[in-house]
Amino acid sequence: MNEFSPNQSTRLLKELHILTKDGKLNQDSRRKYKQVMHLGNFIGPIIKDYHNLKQDFTMVDHGAGKSYLGFILYDLFFKQHEQGEIFGIETREDLVKKSIALAHECNFPRMKFLNLSVEDSKQSPLLPETINIVTALHACNTATDDAIDFGLQKKSQYFILVPCCQAEVASVLKQGKNENKTSLAEIWRHPIHTREFGSHLTNVLRCLRLEAHGYQVSVTELVGWEHSMKNELIIAKFNPDTNKKKAAQNLNQILSELGLESLSERFKIIL
Repeated sequence: MNEFSPNQSTRLLKELHILTKDGKLNQDSRRKYKQVMHLGNFIGPIIKDYHNLKQDFTMVDHGAGKSYLGFILYDLFFKQHEQGEIFGIETREDLVKKSIALAHECNFPRMKFLNLSVEDSKQSPLLPETINIVTALHACNTATDDAIDFGLQKKSQYFILVPCCQAEVASVLKQGKNENKTSLAEIWRHPIHTREFGSHLTNVLRCLRLEAHGYQVSVTELVGWEHSMKNELIIAKFNPDTNKKKAAQNLNQILSELGLESLSERFKIIL
């Protein structure tokens, strides 16, 4: 148990199958647990700041799955305080039902779970008008962009994002190979480069989009590459001093120069 905090619930860790019934670390869950705890290193201090200020706050976890992240964060940072709610958004109804049952069993009353897509959550009356922290851990393809849309609409102070399986930009690059005659097209001429460059470019556009809306953005690794190839962690904090205009100009210029105008509805910023 030396890998765990003494304040963590052994019962919860067993229910999440992070621990075996005899209290040993489940090796099959080790990678997932490492990822979640690394995210906790970034999110925990944010939550503590709200607690220290005695401010109520709300965190929304998109594509929550089995809600490992939400449950572990609640166990470590929420249960000893009266402030704060966590919403888990997930499309698989069976996982939502299991999470609701587990929150009840663990007496985590300020954890709530909704059977919604990220897109539908933007219009749901079941969520507050403003959100403090938006997370999305391995939300596939455009679901990460939907989480960004959601957070912008809800005026979130923070984004914690680990994107996954970005295919949209790569698809547009592939379609435009014969149209883009500049030497830049060599960057994505081969299929493997199309996929990898498209994935990288997607996250560059996301970061610029967040900066263009007034967020200070940093990008780092979630965990070592030996644990996961989907490993890019984007952290954004609202900062009114961010150079929004410059970020918007760069974003729009990239879309134009690389023939990605068809993605303008998703990414382009109107100056």
